[in-house]
Formats: sequence, C-alpha cells, structure tokens
Amino acid sequence: MPFARLKAATTPTAHIGLGLAAVGRPGYINLGRDRDLPAERTPEMLLERTHELLDAAYAQGVRYFDAARSYGRAEAFLSDWLRARPAVQDVVIGSKWGYTYTADWRTDAEVHEVKDHGVATFERQRTETGMLLGERLDLYQIHSLTAGSPALTDTALHARLAELAAGGVTIGFSTSGPDQADTIRAALDVTVDGSPLFGTVQSTYNLLDTAAGDALEEAHEAGLTVIVKEAVANGRLAGPAAPAPLRDIAEETGATPDAVALAAVLCRPWAGVVLSGAATTAQLSANLHAAVVDLGQEQLDRLGELGEEPAAYWQQRAKLPWS
Repeated sequence: MPFARLKAATTPTAHIGLGLAAVGRPGYINLGRDRDLPAERTPEMLLERTHELLDAAYAQGVRYFDAARSYGRAEAFLSDWLRARPAVQDVVIGSKWGYTYTADWRTDAEVHEVKDHGVATFERQRTETGMLLGERLDLYQIHSLTAGSPALTDTALHARLAELAAGGVTIGFSTSGPDQADTIRAALDVTVDGSPLFGTVQSTYNLLDTAAGDALEEAHEAGLTVIVKEAVANGRLAGPAAPAPLRDIAEETGATPDAVALAAVLCRPWAGVVLSGAATTAQLSANLHAAVVDLGQEQLDRLGELGEEPAAYWQQRAKLPWS
C-alpha cells in the first residue's frame, strides 16, 4: 500500500491531503469562489495557482495529492509539478476515473461532467491518466460510486482493475449521496479470485453529514485506508458561512472554523487522510492548522449537534451553484 509512506512521515500534517477539484478547472461548487479566484481563470493562471498550492502544501508536510479525470486539467497541472520537482519522491498520488469533464473551461456550462462507470470509459481514462501521471500514479479510484452503480457488479471491470492492482496501483473508490454507507458496505464485499479488490475508500464526512461514519470505521477495520473529502462541506463550515456553534469553538481554540471542522474529522481513529480543498495558500495554511487543534469532548459534543439528515444535506449540496 502506498499509504505506508505516510506512516514514516513525522510532520503532523502528513495525514492531511490536498484535493485539486477547486483549482483544476474554472468552475466548482465551493462557496466563495468569487473571493478565492479572479474572474478571468485561464489555464495558465490556474496552473500557477495549483503549483503554488502544491509547493506550499509540500513545504508544510502534506504528502497526499488527489486529482481526477473530471477535475479539468488537474492531472496535467499535477504532472507538470511532479516533473519539475524530481526530488519529490515521498508523496502519494491519487486520481479517479468515471466522470468525463464536459464544461470546455466554462463556469456557465449546462453540464460540467458526465458519469460512466463502464469498462470502455475505464480503458480510455486509464490511458489518459497514464499519459500524464505515468508511474507516479499510486491510487486509482472509481469516482463517485453509488449503491446502484454497475461498477459494483461488473466482473469484467473488476478483472481489469485487478490487473492494474497486480501492476502495483492500489484500487479504491469514492462515494457520494445520502446512501454512502450502503455503497461502502457493498464495495467491501467485492472480490477478485477471493481477494478484496479495494484498498481505499474516499467519502464525504463532515460535521453536517456523519452518516457514513460507522461504515467507514468498518472499512478501516477491514484494512482499507479511509480518505475523507468535503470535510468543510464545500465551504459551509468555513468563513462567514460557518454555523454559530462552530465559530464559537473556533474562537475558544484560537483557530478558524475550517480548521476546527477538519480537526473534528482528524480525531476519528479511522480517518487515514483528510482532504483540504483549498483554493488559496491562505486557506491551505488555515486548514493545516487543524493538525494542532485540540478539541475537548465537551466541544466535540457541541459540534456533534450540527448534524443534518443525509437527504437534506445532499439536497442542499445539489443546490450549490457552479461558479
């Protein structure tokens, strides 16, 4: 498992990763993008911003970087950064397949990405990822697996993924939606020749939506590395959008609301890597402070009262505009 490299890291931020969804393409659903990025978001500008973030993250101890085929040019930006820094060999690189980016570098596109978990899409996107990341790819994940996805039952796909795993690439999956727990448990049952197919799971888990927690603990106990995404709920747990109890505890701890939200996830014993989705180096530095935020049980109990019903959470997320 490539994540064994993180066990050798001594920095407190080694288990915070950097996801590139917010900077690999001009449009995304995070709140406050009008403040985070200029109105003119050229590929050259976002390439420079991505490299600034990667440099800052690496310098501050981050060792996992996460991309996807549907994150616009994220894989290409990450590839350029790795190629320009050949001495950087202690990082873990993950990407995802299953969504095709269709926005043509526009924020007002009617459709930004199209989902397909078929073998043909895997073959095409694996080739595309390979051309960019080559042997630096450590983890390849099925993007946004759901309980009804054919990827859970397609044995031809499983065989192809197992071939990739035999070549040294860990196979994982990410989840989305109100039924994440069911998806995780179904994926734990997927085997090829009697061996579990998946080595990682990446799921949404945050103070507003904790529904996947028990299933993620089960995945951890089964030997999977758990990666947590959207720990600040696409900006709903950061800055002015943060609910009052979170802001209060941030003031008590001398941290920002986003750092507290991340710290509340980092303290889960099953959380292997928690992703920052920062779009600026200032956001990144604030996020990374989560590694040293010490939350007491009384504070965790108060934060636990912020939870929403999964259906309501995902309905609200679906309403977030691409901007």
